[in-house]
Amino acid sequence: MTTSDGWTAAVRDRLAPGRLLPLGTAAEGAWITERAVREVLDVAASAVRGVVPGRLRIGPGDGPDEPESGGLLITASFGAVAGRELPELTGELRAALLAAAEDGLGLMVAAVDLRVTDLLDAAPPAPGAGSAPPPGPTSPATDDPAALAALGVAGVAAVTDTLGPPVRRRPDEVRVEVAVTAGARPLDVARAVRTAVTAVAPEGTAVTVVVSDLR
Repeated sequence: MTTSDGWTAAVRDRLAPGRLLPLGTAAEGAWITERAVREVLDVAASAVRGVVPGRLRIGPGDGPDEPESGGLLITASFGAVAGRELPELTGELRAALLAAAEDGLGLMVAAVDLRVTDLLDAAPPAPGAGSAPPPGPTSPATDDPAALAALGVAGVAAVTDTLGPPVRRRPDEVRVEVAVTAGARPLDVARAVRTAVTAVAPEGTAVTVVVSDLR
């Protein structure tokens, strides 16, 4: 795959939320969409001098080198611009991705797999440079007590309906979907939302929080 192919694939991938990834441990009941994670990691990768981000995936770290690790595996392909040694470049990129995923988001990462797909003399212009950004997502209106409790938490930008209704109820279970304010740590916000929703839910209700995007 060429670097331009990687850019195209990355843009296409952003149109779908992807799988749900656990924030913290799975037992915490906090999740985030793969799309939201990719957007944060793409920004972190782009900030590394000499890196042209390509295809990036993140999922369970269940490969042969990390059996039963319980963490996530980040797989990123990228083009390397001339002027830096590859070991130095990959080391800085790996550190940037780990910091963004673990410190910035609250994910537990088992490993980062980096793949150089192109050696470039200069970085190509980003696709779509100068074009207007697509309109942002709207926020659904709801008066559900669980949604109102979530909206009262610092760091919650909105309740969302990316995966279905903002609040989904089943016997003894409620799931709340939110967008987190850019700059806030999704794991910390999701924990606070879970506490707030648990306080207004019937006793014994299991509360799950899904972070759909960052705004």
